[in-house]
Amino acid sequence: MTLPIPSHAPPAPAPAPLSSAPAAGADAPAAAGRALEHPGAGEIRLEEVLHALSDPMRLIVVRNLAAAHGEVACSDVPLPVSKSTTTHHFRVLREAGVISQIYRGTSKMNALRMDDLEALFPGLLDRVLDAAARQAARLDG
Repeated sequence: MTLPIPSHAPPAPAPAPLSSAPAAGADAPAAAGRALEHPGAGEIRLEEVLHALSDPMRLIVVRNLAAAHGEVACSDVPLPVSKSTTTHHFRVLREAGVISQIYRGTSKMNALRMDDLEALFPGLLDRVLDAAARQAARLDG
């Protein structure tokens, strides 16, 4: 969901090339209909990132990807939900610009878009990951 920009707000910057995700469109690899759309770095909106991070299952995904420090297959992130619900959560994260996804053979590989998120919202993802870890320790305690 994209909210309208108030008339008093400055215009959004032009989309910049992605630093950690393949661009959708003309420059994207033609993988026989298997290319996935990602927002450009300039299209990532704070409210969409916060919404994506607000769900406990999506937060588990983000924590797993952060701990992996690289690409992880969807099937390697254990979630206590159905496969279709897992797919939904990964799609929400990708469409919000939190993760990049790319097919490698039959696996859909996922990685955090750390560079883009840090450039747009300095410290946000680190703070969210830290808070999630502290909460998990407190609740699992």
